[in-house]
Amino acid sequence: MKIKEIIVVEGKDDTVAIQRAVNADTIETNGSAVSPATIEKIKHAQEKRGVIIFTDPDYPGERIRKIVSEAVPGCKHAFVHKKDALPKSGRGIGVEHASPDVIRESLKEAHLLDVDQAEIISKEDLIDAGLIGSPQSKDRRIALGEKLRIGYTNGKQLQKRLRMFNIQKEEFKNALMEIIQEEEHA
Repeated sequence: MKIKEIIVVEGKDDTVAIQRAVNADTIETNGSAVSPATIEKIKHAQEKRGVIIFTDPDYPGERIRKIVSEAVPGCKHAFVHKKDALPKSGRGIGVEHASPDVIRESLKEAHLLDVDQAEIISKEDLIDAGLIGSPQSKDRRIALGEKLRIGYTNGKQLQKRLRMFNIQKEEFKNALMEIIQEEEHA
């Protein structure tokens, strides 16, 4: 599987894992302090071939994703679930621990920022769904992130992430119904 876009990852181990799974070029940020030179390289890559941001499912990974996507508009986003990013032994979490199949699937599902204004999920929708401001909010956001393959976010970032992945109201409502049914049967 050849990837046209250049994939932004955190480090060398991520590059190795990506290249085990697909034929792709990467840009490494080398940590969460993304340098101005790296941002310029990513901007150039976006102009020439497009960019997919594929960072670890943890706080530093989300921080890098935010920095890059704010500095370089129009990037696609790929996510790996935390459960798929755990090492077989030892500690840590990251793309480098994901299997080639998981990486390929995540890249197939990379999403672009493009939202129909009529389909925007409002903050009120999130409150009504119990995703913000209720005792079960965090658990519901975790479940929603899994179902929609958008990763976990806190309450403040959820609406932005839903827009980022172009999640339509119908898809949102269907995922929420599944979560509620699972909660009732738990």
